Amino acid sequence: MTELDEALGAFAPTAFDLLEDLVRADSTIGREAAAEEVLAAALEDLGFTIERLPIPESIAADPIAGVPPLPYADRYDLVGRRAGTGESAPSLLINGHIDVVPVEDAGGWSSPPFEPTTRDGWLFGRGAGDMKCGFAMGLLAIRALDAVHPGWQRGDLTVLAVIEEECTGNGALAAGRAGVLADAAVLLEPTELELLLAGIAIVWIEITVEGRAGHAEAAGTSVNPILAATGVFEGLRRLEQRMNEEHAGGGDPAFADIAAPYGVNIGRFDSGSWASSVPEVARIGVRVGHPAAWSAEETLEQVRRAVQDASAGDPWLVTHPPTYRLNGYRAERYAQDPAHPLVQQVARAHAAAHGSTPPSVSIGSTTDARYYLNQFGMPALAYGPRVRNMHGVDEAVELSSIVDGARTLVRFLPDYYRAGEARA
Repeated sequence: MTELDEALGAFAPTAFDLLEDLVRADSTIGREAAAEEVLAAALEDLGFTIERLPIPESIAADPIAGVPPLPYADRYDLVGRRAGTGESAPSLLINGHIDVVPVEDAGGWSSPPFEPTTRDGWLFGRGAGDMKCGFAMGLLAIRALDAVHPGWQRGDLTVLAVIEEECTGNGALAAGRAGVLADAAVLLEPTELELLLAGIAIVWIEITVEGRAGHAEAAGTSVNPILAATGVFEGLRRLEQRMNEEHAGGGDPAFADIAAPYGVNIGRFDSGSWASSVPEVARIGVRVGHPAAWSAEETLEQVRRAVQDASAGDPWLVTHPPTYRLNGYRAERYAQDPAHPLVQQVARAHAAAHGSTPPSVSIGSTTDARYYLNQFGMPALAYGPRVRNMHGVDEAVELSSIVDGARTLVRFLPDYYRAGEARA
């Protein structure tokens, strides 16, 4: 065991305490500030200068932005900056998102979702896995390097904690538009200690099905939109099947190893307010993973056509077709070249720490890496701990994997700056 590995073990309890504090701070959408301030204090303790970067309302007009669910007043990205000691070393951006998804029903959890609990080496809590564990891993590595190798940071280092990664990506986009960039980016997403290099295109769509409201006793003269939505569900099922049959595998080599990368998820269904009343409308929240060649608007049209075809035999839907609107993600497909020096450097660091080369993987989902690669010309990848039940009940992170990931980072970070200086 090296001196750095010993330092990681010594500082691990501090990292786990930070993670507990972050999980304890409910950072669902619109409530991000408390967790950001926990992270700000930890970064200041490591000598970072803190900036609270406002998100302009105008970001919604950006052609690649998601559709915001809330105004941005009093909401911000957290930026921590620390200057390097060298003159020609490259800069690095460490990215993570502070927002977490809502808890649908806390009653199913074995412990309250915002009260971090450790059992059998796993820390449970909403956001423990996705992705507050990444901040704990990153700061653990920086603390150990500072203690063992003062002056290791030859180039500038920025730690960025963004909002709305889980629904629009506008936090990362706004930071990039404001100039919070670097020569490369590492996103501390949970990846099972694998190198995550690619993600599919995604849109969120809200589908509204009209009904004819009335008393349950007179349901024969009413039209229940919940039942009418059957045609919507069938259309979405057919669209998913068609996308994966026509576009998977050879259609996009980056996702050739994923059997069905283009998933359609019905994540929300809202209708009605009274058991004895026929509802007036049903609103369906849908997430569509789609081929890269389709824009968000074209995907919306593909959904409309699929539902229209599936419901052609329904007299009500033919005369009262559903309405559609984009309401969140408009995320582009992205893919990092596996041969890029950044990928090779992280892979070598992982191999030095763990004795084997990590696999490079793609996902049928997305990360904020898409902006760095597609809009800002920066190499980017994601690397982080082992987790389970992301977005679900009893979400958790394996605590030892936080240390394992930090073992890779303490080898990667100095090497990244040294290699950059040599190229310069």
